[in-house]
Amino acid sequence: MNDTVGLFEKAPVPQAVLKNTIPAMAAMLMVLIYNLADTFFIAQTRNDILVAAVSLATPVFLIFMALGTVFGIGGTSVISRSLGQGRTEHAKKVCSFCMWGCVSVGVVISAAFLLLMEQILELIGASADTWGPARTYLTIVALGGPFVLISSCFSNILRAEGQPNKAMMGQILGNLLNVLLDPVLILGFRWGIAGAAIATVAGNLAGAGYYLLHFLRGRSTLSVHIRDLSFRDGICTGVLAIGIPASLGSLLMSLSQIIINARMAGYGDMALAGMGVAMKVTMMTGMVCIGFGQGVQPLLGYCVGAGLWERFKKIMGFSILFSLGLSAAMTGLCYLLRGPIIRVFLTEPASFDFALTFTNILLTTSFLFGVFYVLANALQAMGAAAQALVINLSRQGLIYIPALYILQALLGATGLAWAQPVADLLSTVLVAMLYFWTSRRMMAGE
Repeated sequence: MNDTVGLFEKAPVPQAVLKNTIPAMAAMLMVLIYNLADTFFIAQTRNDILVAAVSLATPVFLIFMALGTVFGIGGTSVISRSLGQGRTEHAKKVCSFCMWGCVSVGVVISAAFLLLMEQILELIGASADTWGPARTYLTIVALGGPFVLISSCFSNILRAEGQPNKAMMGQILGNLLNVLLDPVLILGFRWGIAGAAIATVAGNLAGAGYYLLHFLRGRSTLSVHIRDLSFRDGICTGVLAIGIPASLGSLLMSLSQIIINARMAGYGDMALAGMGVAMKVTMMTGMVCIGFGQGVQPLLGYCVGAGLWERFKKIMGFSILFSLGLSAAMTGLCYLLRGPIIRVFLTEPASFDFALTFTNILLTTSFLFGVFYVLANALQAMGAAAQALVINLSRQGLIYIPALYILQALLGATGLAWAQPVADLLSTVLVAMLYFWTSRRMMAGE
């Protein structure tokens, strides 16, 4: 706890921010690497149909990770504010609630996926060629659903107690195992897309195991023991009030990807494969910025709980400027390397051309990612549930989904790509307005 106080209250702002965000960014880069690894090693089979199948299945799998953020982001917000207030026992109960919430929800969702698999494949627009591979992938990853939730949840919660390095190590361990298993299972054993799915499940199991051992060995002020499970003192509502709006962004992102995949499939499997790879190129910027935003959130939440508003403002000022420069630099790097990156994943000229066109479009507003995620995480740190809900409903839902249909009608396949920059721009303006309004009210004691 003393280390937490030293980092959160007394360390120079740049040091505190970077010490908490660099591990979070590194962890998200590992998530990106393992996500790319599946597609990369599948691409080495020289079958772009399998690449298309992975593109179809990935957003469905990401639903599990999004559900983990319900408890991870919600728990982080409540725990960091509780620690700032000196309520350690309350923080322990929140952590236990998050653990058993992940287990319960994971089991239910996994069972639902297995029972409704045929309907899910119809929904995501699987063709006759991609149906079988997508079914195989989703069936296997569904079996590991609870582990995905636990890993996603506690990679956030460990940062709430000032343990960013341990949070990073859990993700690195899981993702590294996935990357190492991919070539062995996909190419060595020739298990193809089944090997990719098994590697994904194994990686999440390893990450979840690492986090649970951290708590069970008594190395944390928090707890995952069922004896500490409680639904009292606003624990359930406190976590879900922040966690559900936060996860809606990820859930809607998965839903919107399912919609865009289904509509892109109308232009053929090569267009679908191209869009899938274009999104992965843009993810290089997005995942780094998500990690930065998640890393700064516990610092902000602690300041809110402790009433340290001057330090809060200094952290926000530094974070905004740093994240803007970071996202601009990453966008430039992605643009310069887009051609070679696409060639790694796609072999057909038609799919390459689609991917290049879509990547150019998606990168037009990716320099805004840093600012967006800092402001969005600041709202969550302040416990501004309603405002967080508005943001997450808007970006990938109320703005993005209508834009998909409107711009497709006007521009065809490229319109489906342009919908994301439109949503990025409008949602960044919206989150900035909500942040300034909310922060002024809270600092004024309203």
